[in-house]
Amino acid sequence: MKLASLKQGRDGQLIVVSRDLSRAVQAGTIAPSLQAALDNWAEAEPRLQALYRQLNEGACADSFPFDQAACASPLPRAYQWADGSAYVNHVELVRKARGAEMPASFWTDPLMYQGMSDGFIGPREDIRLADEAWGIDFEGEVAVITGDVPMGTPAERAGEHIKLLMLVNDVSLRNLIPHELAKGFGFFQSKPASSFSPVAVTPDELGDHWREHKVHRRLRVHLNDELFGEPDAGTDMTFDFAQLVAHVSFNRALCAGSIIGSGTVSNVDRSTGSCCLAERRMLEILDQGQAKTPFMKFGDRVRIEMLDEAGHSIFGAIDQRVVKHEAL
Repeated sequence: MKLASLKQGRDGQLIVVSRDLSRAVQAGTIAPSLQAALDNWAEAEPRLQALYRQLNEGACADSFPFDQAACASPLPRAYQWADGSAYVNHVELVRKARGAEMPASFWTDPLMYQGMSDGFIGPREDIRLADEAWGIDFEGEVAVITGDVPMGTPAERAGEHIKLLMLVNDVSLRNLIPHELAKGFGFFQSKPASSFSPVAVTPDELGDHWREHKVHRRLRVHLNDELFGEPDAGTDMTFDFAQLVAHVSFNRALCAGSIIGSGTVSNVDRSTGSCCLAERRMLEILDQGQAKTPFMKFGDRVRIEMLDEAGHSIFGAIDQRVVKHEAL
């Protein structure tokens, strides 16, 4: 099943989207928003699935053309947005580039930060920032949306609480990060609003490509219409999504609609490219002694997408430009 939120109010208007992303139908008689559906998932999910089947069979007379640009992020705001670093080889590379050893615990205990969740950028909306000197970067990721998760849920049970999957652009301001981390209190100004794919999908929609609580498809990132990277999201993922959900719920319960991200998708095989500028710059430092690839400038465009075996978009595309924000 594929779900999306049209831009309407703070929480969007829930629609069901056809498998090929060509048509959509209003789902307001079932739930007015995706958050409302997640709050009552046991009742809403089978009704939404039935509507999804009707839409794909061409049996919805009131369907309309699906416009990705009309969508907010599937959850325009969320109660929880926690982002991990599940691809530890990426973390190791980051530290190696600055000559820092990586603690052994990073391979057994996930890194996680709590991000801004009171408002996300729409998947086709501009990324508005005030200063190029901040080191503007994109990060292509995969994320899950959970139902209610009891406190202390073990990894062996956490997977059953994963309800939906999305793609992410976790916008990062690289030149602000060192100063913030030096304070010993984590990210804040260096992590502005993120954005998510136009469509969220249920795990069954991926078939065999959803296994071991990982998405086994390539994540394609284009920068200014040139392919920047296409690593496989299921390869080299040290911590699967069940483990990430268990980590977040270690000593707290999660409410329905919590979003948990994978961190930047990254493969040990460097021929697959990268999903963020920082990783490419790190490789340049290691190989050539200095970074040559610049961070994003105003007017630059990033596109993040995942295709099925037939080359069709699964989640729709995050497609955004960076533009200058003028303070009021």
